[in-house]
Formats: sequence, C-alpha cells, structure tokens
Amino acid sequence: MTFTDAIALFFVMGALAAIPSSSVLLVVTQSTAIGLRNGVATAAGVVAGDLFLMTIAILGMTTLAQQMGAFFVVIKYLAAAYLIWFGIGLIRNCRRRANQARSAAGFKRLKGSLPVSFLSGLFLTLGDIKALFFYASLLPAFVNMESLSVLDVVLLSGITVIAVGGVKVAYAYGAGNAIRLANGFAYERELKMASGGVLVGAGAYMLLRD
Repeated sequence: MTFTDAIALFFVMGALAAIPSSSVLLVVTQSTAIGLRNGVATAAGVVAGDLFLMTIAILGMTTLAQQMGAFFVVIKYLAAAYLIWFGIGLIRNCRRRANQARSAAGFKRLKGSLPVSFLSGLFLTLGDIKALFFYASLLPAFVNMESLSVLDVVLLSGITVIAVGGVKVAYAYGAGNAIRLANGFAYERELKMASGGVLVGAGAYMLLRD
C-alpha cells in the first residue's frame, strides 16, 4: 500500500464513519444519557467490530461468513434488543423525572457500565453483515489483496482505528459537551425522549430488515 493510497483510504473511511447511522446514534445517546466514558466505550466497540469484519475480508473468508449467517443474525437481534431496551429506559427516565423539581445539575443520567457500552457498539457493528462485504469490496481498491504484507495489515488496522474511532469519539465528545451546556435547558427532556424514541425505532428497523 502506497502512502497516497493510505491517505485516500483514511479520508474515505473517516467520511463514511461520519455519516449519521445507528452506530453514531448509539454513541451520541450513550454519551449524553450515561456519560462521555460510555460514549467512548461504545465507539471502541464499533471499532472492534469493524476490525473483526475487516480481518475476515482480508483473509477472504466471506464465504465462510455467509455459512455463519445464523451467528450474525443472533448478533443482530441482540443489538436490536439493546437499542430498544436502552431507548425505552431513556424515555422512562425522562418521564419519571417529569413531575419532579429540577435540580441545578439537571436530569440524572442513566446508570451504565463500560463493558456493556463496549459490547453494544461491538454487537451493533457485527449485526450488520453487509459491512463485511463493504470491506471486501472497498479494500481491493486501495491495496493488492494477493500480495498483502503484515505491514499492510497493521497499516489498515491503524487507519481503521484512527479514522473510524476518531470520528465516533468526536461524536461522543461533542454530544457530551452539548448536554453539559444544555443541562437544565427547557427542552432537554423532550430531546432525550426523542432520542429514546429514535433508538427504539432503530432497533425495530434492525429486527425487520433483511
């Protein structure tokens, strides 16, 4: 892989990672509803999932992945169930505090653990089997898959971590700062409820799509 190819791939992956998607939504909502650390953990899970799918594509195991379709279906259902559960939890949290006096700190954030946030990002990524075929079709445009070296694999992994992870962490950081600035804002509850509703809708979409 040449330096030019590496730079081009970096910008392509960064641009694609920045497109609003279910992973971006989950990272942002985790950061705003639970905390920045959980948003970053979710972003790390997304990157881990991308690295796994990219590795399968590099090894030319797309056929094997097709035979493991049931595994990816289960992962997809787990990710969808988490989106729905988290969205409902966010809505219930807002409703529960709707009739309570607001403190100076604003709405209390939901409780969550870093491992769960990481797994939510991982499962969400692995649940999209189409991402595997995306990598299988994208990588050959930037690197000769037949003569791929260890250095190329390391470089590809680094590009994925920095480009995808950097964008997702930026979303988490921006969302965390925004919620801190908007703490006590008149429409904070409505915004959080809307986010919860979108998460539930995204989970339902994952369950219903092919």
